[in-house]
Amino acid sequence: MQFQVPQFIEVEDKIFGPLTLKEFLYLGGGIGMAVVLFIFVPFKIISIPLALVAVAFSLALSFYKVNGKPFANTLEAAFYYWGGSKLYIWKKVDKKPTNKPEEIVQQARSMVSVPKLSVSKLKDLTWSLDIKESMNPGTREMKK
Repeated sequence: MQFQVPQFIEVEDKIFGPLTLKEFLYLGGGIGMAVVLFIFVPFKIISIPLALVAVAFSLALSFYKVNGKPFANTLEAAFYYWGGSKLYIWKKVDKKPTNKPEEIVQQARSMVSVPKLSVSKLKDLTWSLDIKESMNPGTREMKK
């Protein structure tokens, strides 16, 4: 016996033309809120900006995506963050140094070794570089 397995379960069905049920309800609520504000607020200079904000918010809920997720999910996460309790576990504990600063400097000096060149070794090194340069004509500078 064979059964048909649903393939695209993340994609919502388009019920109202090109809109899903959620998108339709968000848009309908925003437009309804705009109409109510426009009718019942006596001053049009106040009602028009409020209605535009309601429509813009409903458009954002319907179509705007933040990092590939609907704006409604981001808004929900923001409310949970602002309204929920925050638990901080890490607390800084000041530690007192066990060694004195002079001892730390002495330990650092003993761990770092800087090679020292004597005058004779330095002369040998420059002489060998000069000889190798004269043997390889590509490394010499051209005289004009």
